[in-house]
Amino acid sequence: MCPPFSDPNQRLFVRNASLSDLSGIIALSRRVYAGTDMYGYSRGPLTGQINTFPDGQFVAMLGDTVVGYCATFRIAGDIALAPHDWTSITGNGYASRHDPEGDWLYGMEVCVDPECRGYRIGERLYNERKQLCQRLGLQGVVFAGRLPTLRKRLKKYESVQAYIEAVKSKEQSDPVLSFQLHNGFEVHGVIPNYLDTDHDSMGYGVHLIWRNPKVPQAGPEAKAKRYGKRMPDTVRVGTVQYQQRPVASFDEFSDIVRYFVDVVSTYKGDFVVFPELFTLQLLSIERREGSAADAFAAVTHYAGRFRDLMRDLALRYNINIIAGSTPVREEDGTVHNTAFVCLRDGQVFTQPKIHPTPNEAYWWNVRGGNRVSAIETDCGPIGVLICYDAEFPELTRHLVDQGVQIVFVPFCTDERQSYLRVRYCCQARAVENQVYVVLSGNVGNLPNVPNMEIQYGQSCILTPCDFPFARDGIAADTEPNVETVAFADLRPEVLITARNSGTVKNLQDRRHDLYSVNWRGE
Repeated sequence: MCPPFSDPNQRLFVRNASLSDLSGIIALSRRVYAGTDMYGYSRGPLTGQINTFPDGQFVAMLGDTVVGYCATFRIAGDIALAPHDWTSITGNGYASRHDPEGDWLYGMEVCVDPECRGYRIGERLYNERKQLCQRLGLQGVVFAGRLPTLRKRLKKYESVQAYIEAVKSKEQSDPVLSFQLHNGFEVHGVIPNYLDTDHDSMGYGVHLIWRNPKVPQAGPEAKAKRYGKRMPDTVRVGTVQYQQRPVASFDEFSDIVRYFVDVVSTYKGDFVVFPELFTLQLLSIERREGSAADAFAAVTHYAGRFRDLMRDLALRYNINIIAGSTPVREEDGTVHNTAFVCLRDGQVFTQPKIHPTPNEAYWWNVRGGNRVSAIETDCGPIGVLICYDAEFPELTRHLVDQGVQIVFVPFCTDERQSYLRVRYCCQARAVENQVYVVLSGNVGNLPNVPNMEIQYGQSCILTPCDFPFARDGIAADTEPNVETVAFADLRPEVLITARNSGTVKNLQDRRHDLYSVNWRGE
């Protein structure tokens, strides 16, 4: 049914569950627990969960189909952190122990359609729990997790505790506990007879907690500060400085791209950004004779596969992908330099380059587009300007007028002077529009690919120049011409504060009585 999420019109998204979802949740739970000694949900408990605490129940939807379900309720810490069993603490599955004044969020269920596993649906549901916990100002999330491989593997270990320690030390992998540890939960203890019908777990539950970083942890449960964790209220961006290299097949190219998406996703990135025209390395698969324009146009045959690859990776790794740019042949036969933006809910947007460079127009017959649009994401509206477009101030101003706070600039430059034109203009765009600007470029050489023989790049993440931001207006930078990834946490709230009460207020102080951007394109 689900993989490979081939219908481009289907979105994968998470929302609060409603009573109209009951049939879908029931069908999902029966698929999930088929072949075990546990049963799926019936209408009664689900109705109780949703009516008792509607803000705490979530469904993951693929189009109109329920592919994931998450149930929670509030409870006091002295109950949730003490030993208990599933039936008593959940009120036999009805969430009837919900306490509106409870200081912990209890997770009583997470289930994901077996046909949709591998697309981080469970991670999305856990993230909803964490966000709800933070919105409510609760101490954290607590639950008891399953150990579905325990019965098969316990003979190797002296005890359940020894098995759990082996999973924590990564000597042993567990499909559930390993995932929960990766998502920031810590082991609080082991609960015997937590759910006796869970024979694979031998009735045991692993008592797990996640502590809300927005509230102070007091008393004996308090933990020392943990360094390297993500700060709240930020958008984490990873920009890829991409090494051009010959590849033998599209699959080899896909493996390289997947590696970088995986890296940024592992660091909990919200966006991963690739360079302009980095897909031209696909020309190394087969050496084509003919003009540079013919070679460039040949890459358009990969546009569909490239788009599907990036959409699948965005879904699979739960990250928004600014997929650089690639040649795309339009319905009228013209070739555009086009950026795909693949969101983690399955939506795909395109942004054509408006201004082809003289070389692009001469060697490759590239035509310019006529649309620059804000793209709505789960991190707010963003915009994409491809390389040369960043050198035209009107385009960024048009995006900012649409509410954009982050502008992504995939670029491809052959030598340092070309690169500095793009960089200096991007820094100017960041200052004059009070926006974040993210650059991603190619490095290295690509012999026998016309107009791509050499690359110069120094990817970076730029900010306005004012007190709340980095000293030099540079949130992150890279070494020139070295394949790497640079990260930065960008704070939309700080940007808004700077716009309203900064040392200078470029947006507020514009003389609208004298000038404006009047867009005549789409």
